[in-house]
Formats: sequence, structure tokens, C-alpha cells
Amino acid sequence: MKVSVAKFVAVVGVIVSTACAVPRRWAQDITRIEIAKNAIATAPADFEFARTGEGELGQWIVVSDPTAIGGAAIEHLSTDQHDDRFPLAIYRPLNVENVEVSVRFKIISGTIQTAGIALCLRNPGNYYAVGASALEHRVDLLLFANGKSERIEGAEAEVTLNRWHTLKVAVNDDHFAVSFDNKLLFTTFDRARMKDGRVALWTQEDNVTRFDQIEIRILPPTEWP
Repeated sequence: MKVSVAKFVAVVGVIVSTACAVPRRWAQDITRIEIAKNAIATAPADFEFARTGEGELGQWIVVSDPTAIGGAAIEHLSTDQHDDRFPLAIYRPLNVENVEVSVRFKIISGTIQTAGIALCLRNPGNYYAVGASALEHRVDLLLFANGKSERIEGAEAEVTLNRWHTLKVAVNDDHFAVSFDNKLLFTTFDRARMKDGRVALWTQEDNVTRFDQIEIRILPPTEWP
């Protein structure tokens, strides 16, 4: 039996689009954190603050920034230079398994000049972090286990001080996809992945860093055969 090429392509297109589509209820399940609703010079609502390692928590406040979306940003400020100290601003309302997180960030100053996103956060010693370094000009996926970090994957990137960048990470089962400034940077996996946890803003030591345009999209749960 002969099947026309056009009909064959149409059928394949339907199959592929159906297989790749995200169900409507999941595609719409996006949380956008509206920073500008907070009063300036106050701690951002719905966040709790912690740190990995020794030293102070750092100060997390909402600041006025005309270059930020909505004119306001969340800023981390600290002068604590404890080695291997990673301040966290943990978003309390969500505890998720598969998730896509994006954030704009601007590193202003600091010794290490690294900032990014933490996810699958069980507690301040156990989570994954995607960190962008303006000192080393790279982005890395790190695993923190019992407070100790291990690099899983990374790539070079043009991370610059005093400039807004966009960082995005999608985690689906044991697969990670990391994008920087709207360009896919690398994909990787971790077979021993911690399956669920919270999302947090993440930085290092005495960095002064600002964050805005934070979006969290819950992805469908993993379906096992």
C-alpha cells in the first residue's frame, strides 16, 4: 500500500508534537515572583534565609534599581569572607520534583564573584546549585552533599560584573539542562539525583549580588513504565 509523502509527514508531525507537548495544566503552572510588591529596604516576602558553611547569613533585602524589571531587585549584601560560605534565600511556598527555574542576576562586587540558583534543596547542606562566575567566566552545576560541593558539569560563559545576565535550569528526573543568556549551555545527568526540594537564590562569601525576574515552572512528574 502506498502512502503519500505529505500524509506521512503530517502523521509523523502529529505524533512528535503530541509526544513533546507539555499538558496544558502544567504549562500554565508558572510562579512569577513579583519583587516590586515588597517595600524597599525590607526582606522579600515568602523567603527564608540560610547558608551553607560557616559565618553570617548575610543581608537579603529589596532595593530600588532602575535597571531591574519593575524597578526593584533582591540584593544580597555581606562583608563575611568565610571560605566555602554560600548564602541562600529559600523560596518557601514550593517544594517540587521536576522544575524549570529562571532568574536575572547582576554580580556587583565580591571576592569570588559567583551567584546563581539552588534547587532540589532539602536543607542548607544538600542541594544542587547552578553558579555563574564573573571571576572564572564560566557556569557550573554543583552538587552539595552534607555541606561539601562537587562539580558535575560546566562550561565557559561570558559572565561580567555589573551586568544583568539570565540563568535558567530545567531538571527532569535525572537530567539537567542549563542555559545562560537565553542560549543552551550544556545538558548533563546525575543518576543519584535528589528528587524533590525547594528553590533558592544562591551566592558565595562576600558577594554583593542582585536578582530579579524570578520564574518557577513546575514540570510534569516523572512517569515510570
